Amino acid sequence: MLNLPLSRRELLTHSGGSFGAAALAWWLGREATAAPATNLNGGLHHPAKAKRVIQLFMNGGASPMDTFDYKPELKRLHGQKLGPKEKPEGFTAAAGAVMKSPFEFAQHGETGRWVSTVFPHQSKIVDELTFLMAMTTKTNVHGPASYMMNTGFMLPGFPCMGSWISYALGSLADNLPTFVVLPDTRGLPYNQKGNFSCGFLPAKHQGTLVNATSKTPIPNLFADPQYAFARDKADKDTFALLQQLNRQHAAPRPEDSRLEARIAAGELAAKMQLSAPEAFDLSRETKETHAAYGLDQKVTEDFGRRALLARRLLERGTRFVQVWSGPQGAINNWDNHGNIKTELPAIAASVDQPIAALFRDMKSRGLLDDTLVVWTTEFGRTPFAQGSKGRDHNRGTFVTWLAGAGVKAGVSHGKSDELGYQTAEGKTYCYDLHATILHLLGIDHKRLTYRTAGIDRRITDVHGHVVHEILA
Repeated sequence: MLNLPLSRRELLTHSGGSFGAAALAWWLGREATAAPATNLNGGLHHPAKAKRVIQLFMNGGASPMDTFDYKPELKRLHGQKLGPKEKPEGFTAAAGAVMKSPFEFAQHGETGRWVSTVFPHQSKIVDELTFLMAMTTKTNVHGPASYMMNTGFMLPGFPCMGSWISYALGSLADNLPTFVVLPDTRGLPYNQKGNFSCGFLPAKHQGTLVNATSKTPIPNLFADPQYAFARDKADKDTFALLQQLNRQHAAPRPEDSRLEARIAAGELAAKMQLSAPEAFDLSRETKETHAAYGLDQKVTEDFGRRALLARRLLERGTRFVQVWSGPQGAINNWDNHGNIKTELPAIAASVDQPIAALFRDMKSRGLLDDTLVVWTTEFGRTPFAQGSKGRDHNRGTFVTWLAGAGVKAGVSHGKSDELGYQTAEGKTYCYDLHATILHLLGIDHKRLTYRTAGIDRRITDVHGHVVHEILA
């Protein structure tokens, strides 16, 4: 396990006597050997290739055979009843006939990667992406599948990957949150805030939700304008008093991480009063940058704004940023049950240009040298029609891509069967994805543990292997 939170050190500092001094010296020595990595060559267990991560999560189950996983057999078998006779768990209807993709595919780049017409912008950067073509999961139900992709478990109560990374490596900057979540402005995803939970980890590792379109992206950072007296010196004095009271209250309760999180949040908020206005001010970017991310177009403005904000946060020291596409529910996400031909293009268009712009922007700034980009979803969709034009949930196979620090560009690992219904080779679970991400950050996933309820828990549970085939 890793070093304990700072307030315990302070508690020992004030405990007095030789015992307190000896204990403090021991903790300081322990922290010196297990200090959070704050540079590229650091890492908890081995040298790191990456020091920060941005995850782009397509909420609802992005269809692989209509985006990145070209399946010509679907054309030949279109209309044939080859699906399961009984409705599988999590399917919302009985499997219909095989349905070809309504979108044309073409090969792109020197690698000849097949991409459908719904991604005209991402198709231009495929030579620099690394594809996991045989991702799979254990459920066809959104909530458990989303939990699994974020936390490694299908049930609530476990820490998400961002929280584990925050716990393991700490912060890169002391004036911005370590772990930031940028949800779709139309609503939170399935499981609501459970996807960003710190679970049983100390509460300070919880993801910080940011409303990118609000005038106050992080609420209550500044006093309400109507309370003019609560500013400047009065604000500082109030903060100092509150922190003093919080520490007095926390001292006899070292096991309550919520108190420590509240103290840490107050300290961070005070620093963010100086750093946040600049970090969240997108007007500081050029008109060309705004146009590249699609901020001048209604269809791309929301995701583009959050993608640009993510880049600004990463380059200023935030370690893990998660950007969501799509809220929970039956519309405005990747859960295309009704009509794949009319539903998928809209959600795909909302992210396609911004994602390509984010990649190029980060590359031009040198951020990809030490940042890992991950594009994923919670499961795939059936090659069989739901009704006549939609696609149902499918845990059998889906696609994830990675880019940036530590991964080989233009390669792929694994493949699905001829219909895109199940994995065929190189099956990869969330455990393997998480193990690989942690490995690139200098962390051995088997050694990153936290003891709770008598069990040494880890994000990969008792599973997981690093996908060395995609590593540079």
